[in-house]
Amino acid sequence: MNPPAKSFRDLIVWQKAHEFVLRTYDLTKQFPREELYFLVPQMRRAAISIPANIAEDFKKRGFADKNRFFNTSQGSLQESRYYLILSEDLGYGASTRLEPVLEDVWRLLIAYAQAVERNGPRK
Repeated sequence: MNPPAKSFRDLIVWQKAHEFVLRTYDLTKQFPREELYFLVPQMRRAAISIPANIAEDFKKRGFADKNRFFNTSQGSLQESRYYLILSEDLGYGASTRLEPVLEDVWRLLIAYAQAVERNGPRK
């Protein structure tokens, strides 16, 4: 059994989500200049929202409050999934390298939400 996380940075789900953000930034650096004010900020914003909501959720007490942040993270994750499909279809880069990371985040986020629900609020 792992010791309780002291910070959101200790959470594997946050670490993987942060990795996804960094990879998203690398991918979008290659995009055409015409996407600088359209797709690039949308992709980055959606990617950033995932670990940001995990971090914000970390210190929340009630499950209902925490669940709202889980849902926001999951929504941003699905939005990111679409942007990866779009960027691939537009020929802007090989987004397939990011999909396994995103899938890991999805799986970990569900497991984290279930663990929080099982264990109840932190005291």
